[in-house]
Amino acid sequence: MNITLNRVIKLFLVLPFVYLLSGCANYLEPFKTSPATLGTPTATNKELKSLPLPQEKIVAAVYKFRDQTGQYKQSATGTTFSTAVTQGATSILLRALEESGWFIAIEREGLSNLLNERKIIRSSRSTFGTGEEDNTLLPPLLFAGIILEGGIISYDTNVLTGGAGIRYFGAGASGQYRQDRVTIYLRAISTQSGRILKTVYTSKTVLSQMVDVGLFRFVKFKRLLEAETGFSYNEPPEICVTEAIEKAVHSLIVEGVLEGLWELKYPEELKSPAILGYVKEKELIQETDYFGNILIPSRDLGIGVAFNTQMYSGDYSESVVKPAGSLSFKYAISNQLAAGLTLSSGQLSDGKFFTTNLNSAELTGTYHLLPQYYFTPYLTMGVGVSNLVVKDRYGNQLQLKSEWAPSFSSGIGFEYLVYDLIGLNLGFSYTYYFNDEIDGLSRGNFNDYMWAGKVGLTFYPGR
Repeated sequence: MNITLNRVIKLFLVLPFVYLLSGCANYLEPFKTSPATLGTPTATNKELKSLPLPQEKIVAAVYKFRDQTGQYKQSATGTTFSTAVTQGATSILLRALEESGWFIAIEREGLSNLLNERKIIRSSRSTFGTGEEDNTLLPPLLFAGIILEGGIISYDTNVLTGGAGIRYFGAGASGQYRQDRVTIYLRAISTQSGRILKTVYTSKTVLSQMVDVGLFRFVKFKRLLEAETGFSYNEPPEICVTEAIEKAVHSLIVEGVLEGLWELKYPEELKSPAILGYVKEKELIQETDYFGNILIPSRDLGIGVAFNTQMYSGDYSESVVKPAGSLSFKYAISNQLAAGLTLSSGQLSDGKFFTTNLNSAELTGTYHLLPQYYFTPYLTMGVGVSNLVVKDRYGNQLQLKSEWAPSFSSGIGFEYLVYDLIGLNLGFSYTYYFNDEIDGLSRGNFNDYMWAGKVGLTFYPGR
């Protein structure tokens, strides 16, 4: 009975695991085919189609719009002879022009083929014509009002890479990612004067990421359990190029409308969401860095309050965490460096033999590593002086050689602007005192020192 019950229990334990593996196998199965489908629209396709209608469509010619990077695709074994981006960008641009509803695209990339076919038509009509009417004439070819030039001018690999992972007792998981970037330039040229009417450029990131989970563990003597699963995702470069080209066409249309190069069918649509949204995006991009992070004005004048926790280290072996509070003022003397004054009050104690009240004033220097970002790490250094009031376990005040303790401090922290005017701070610091009587004792070769952590808010009225 016990043997049968144990088998049933093992069966119920194994079945979910087998089902999970079979589900993962179906999900990760690489040999499953799928039927041909229509091309997936990009994120900018809807934005391109939402533009207001033109007063008159523009006849545009595209002779070539190709890869100008000359870059080959990277692989684990080195560079291959395959190009990093598509060589058919002209076809992508022609489709984007058609999708926008603003252009009449005419054939120029295969112009020689078109002219040959027209010659064949004229020759056939001339040879086999009935003579009742002039069949040798063909309608004239359309001529372009503008020529669109440009191309894919940059494909930057490994612009941003990173990853994270954890493993414990034979079980773990990890993830890695890589970000490339493709850049498109597009310009409109007047065929009558040769003047470049407008030039725009756009860029799009290409994301690749991989996640894997594994288990490697001895579950019993000479019984090893090993399991792993994972997936990788590589954003297709062709889709990214398409999205960048569609964004370039969208930008060219709106820029031309704003500068009066071409007109809307309904002038009141100049204040439509599509136009106003582009104007707002263009203003915002001026405050954005290469990685898409929004830049902010430098942190100039700051007034901060913080709640601190302090822990003493000195002649007594024990120590307890004590609360403190601080008020700080700082002013930026450069883009990254700020000078300030910090006033603080708190206690230090070992929990048994002494309690010290500290009232401190400190001149500080703060170096922000990323001053124009909402989130920035920072380093601090400072010199200060503290007034000491030391009491023993019975509450009696001890007599000290000096009630003033000069100090030197250093620390590291992080600040995040929750709102444009308020920054949330988290920091840790180390303070070394040039006085060995912080705990009421003067022993050994080293002076007393303190570890502290803080959580606070900084108000920037100048922003």
